[in-house]
Amino acid sequence: MIRETNTIELKAALGLLYLAGVFRSSRQNLEDLWANDGTGVDIFRSTMPLKRFQILVACLRFDCAGTRNDRRRIDKLAPIRAIFERYINHCQECYTPSEYMTIDEKLEAFRGRCGFRQYIPNKPAKYGIKVFALVDARTFYIFNLEVYVGKQPDGPFSLSNKPDDIVLRLVEPIRGSNRNITFDNWFASYPLLIKLLKEYKLSAVCTLKKNKREIPPVMLAVRGREERSSMFGFQSNIMLVSYIPKKGKNVLLFSALHHDRKIDTDTNELKKPEVITFYNFTKGGIDVVDELSGTYSVSRNSRRWPLTLFYSILNSAAINAMIIWKSNNNDKTSKLPRRKFLKELGLSLVNEYREKRQENPHVRRELRRQIAETSGSSDGQGIRGDPSAKRQKVSRRCCLCPRKADRKSFYTCHSCNRYICMDHCSFTCDECQASNSP
Repeated sequence: MIRETNTIELKAALGLLYLAGVFRSSRQNLEDLWANDGTGVDIFRSTMPLKRFQILVACLRFDCAGTRNDRRRIDKLAPIRAIFERYINHCQECYTPSEYMTIDEKLEAFRGRCGFRQYIPNKPAKYGIKVFALVDARTFYIFNLEVYVGKQPDGPFSLSNKPDDIVLRLVEPIRGSNRNITFDNWFASYPLLIKLLKEYKLSAVCTLKKNKREIPPVMLAVRGREERSSMFGFQSNIMLVSYIPKKGKNVLLFSALHHDRKIDTDTNELKKPEVITFYNFTKGGIDVVDELSGTYSVSRNSRRWPLTLFYSILNSAAINAMIIWKSNNNDKTSKLPRRKFLKELGLSLVNEYREKRQENPHVRRELRRQIAETSGSSDGQGIRGDPSAKRQKVSRRCCLCPRKADRKSFYTCHSCNRYICMDHCSFTCDECQASNSP
């Protein structure tokens, strides 16, 4: 029978996931982390047994199983919809992003069974769950997310998957804020920029595919144009630039933020227009988020796609937490490395459970002593077998008496720490003990 859990124990399990990421062991064999041969990490073994951790992770669910089938008829994301939307709401309530935002897609690696699993060959994982993200281009704070689930059944969750509609849904929380949005050519279109300007009060900078009918033929032509030259086109609100980085190739960008022919002098002989420099500066937000998530990832191999998305939530939550923490602290403390921040985060989640485990008389004495020594709160006081500690009223069967005798004792051997009764004890005075000591 599986023992019931509680909030404190679940927080400890999440803390161990973060600590596994800190030790770069998120996808490592769990037995290696809990090993007691000197190669393991003590914090895992002293927090909870390996089997208990495996049970907690295996039993993680994010919705009511009784109504899941009914909800799945109208929503493919039903198993994790509630917690995912709740997390997004918290992200938007806790932080005010900068004036520059970026939109792009990220891929959560997953190769199990999933009705909306995607294959993206230019991504490192190749197979996984595609997630669209709105990220602060300056601080890399993750402000909004949307999971791509393909075509939804008819109902309240049936939404358009056109690029324009995806962008409009992602920027809805910052509507009317006069911010700028940067995205690539998969999302870009002239009608989208006009709608963002007029209805959402947002400017945009984006690259363009060459098959857009709004592009004048003269902007597409590259024959006869010099390398590192630029051609500009203007309307009342939007600028189009065509840049030749090398012979026979051109780069096209739309901008509702820039309205001049200014060349960035810092690019020297490349002579890049300022709009291209701005695009390069603000476009990499999602790439940085992917790098941060992958460096100290809590993700573990799983065949359950809701659990994969939950690991993604934990990774992005840790990134956002550090950004908020840095914003609320002075310059000196905000220089704390991310690895140490995640370590402190994991320890803060497991400490309450470790303190309760230290007070549990049924936990092995050496583990309780280890918890006391590493926590630094009790200095080993109250540990059974410590001569300076108050003896716990817990007895065990004598290890030397026959089992059928069932003789209990409060005393343990000084050398091996096994329980022994008075018949198997030997007493030594202080003088003899001092003479026998080396």
